[in-house]
Amino acid sequence: MTIQADFDQSAPSAFLDRLSLLLDTFDGPGSLTLVQIVRRTGLPRSSAHRMLDHLVQLRWLQREGRHYTLGLRLVELGSLAIHQDQLHAVALPPLLQLHRSTGLVVHLAVLDGDDIVYREKLGGRFGGMVPTRVGARRPAAPTAVGKALLAFSGYEGPEYDAIRNDGIAYEREESVSGVGCIAVPVGPLDSTIAAVSVCGPVSQMTFDHRLGGQVRMTAATIWRGLDKHVAPVLQRTSSVRMMSPAHERICTPA
Repeated sequence: MTIQADFDQSAPSAFLDRLSLLLDTFDGPGSLTLVQIVRRTGLPRSSAHRMLDHLVQLRWLQREGRHYTLGLRLVELGSLAIHQDQLHAVALPPLLQLHRSTGLVVHLAVLDGDDIVYREKLGGRFGGMVPTRVGARRPAAPTAVGKALLAFSGYEGPEYDAIRNDGIAYEREESVSGVGCIAVPVGPLDSTIAAVSVCGPVSQMTFDHRLGGQVRMTAATIWRGLDKHVAPVLQRTSSVRMMSPAHERICTPA
């Protein structure tokens, strides 16, 4: 039997939900066994086994003995998605410059619900102490990039008010012990599309305009590049008029 048997017994949407549920179990390091996948998904063992076998045939997954990992086809599709991503293409050169000038870990992240998803990470010598990776998902609230994105998405509270007022978010050891971060949103007040951050050992971070200014310049450069390509989608005239001078300094070129 093949995966088609599962498809015939349920609506397409239910089938896709189960397929997504199965693939989502691989959101983490290491391989998984059939037993682990069944436990995490709650799928019947026989159904999970048929789906896994078919995904191996399609090269979405690969199997070594009893262990399954993501396959080459998903790697290919992920790489293709990055290359087709306008945000990533425009952001990468300024991010590289920020990484070279600071020597710190640099992130580009977007908001998805109450989580952030990392679109880029430039690690360098401090990369190992910051447990993030491209494509990883984390709760937004404890992170600097998350704070910046939540604040500019309308979240209420004194901390978010301060971030909106200053246009910059700070995080000191809230998500990782010994690590601090500074983040700035990319885009105007009600059209923020991403955030940029620098992270490193708290002892080597300057939580003021010296380092924050470099992050601001990077965010502004990214937005300027995006504005040239997709201004009708990303920027609205009303958004620009409503921005305070502080926000204009962050989100538009000088």
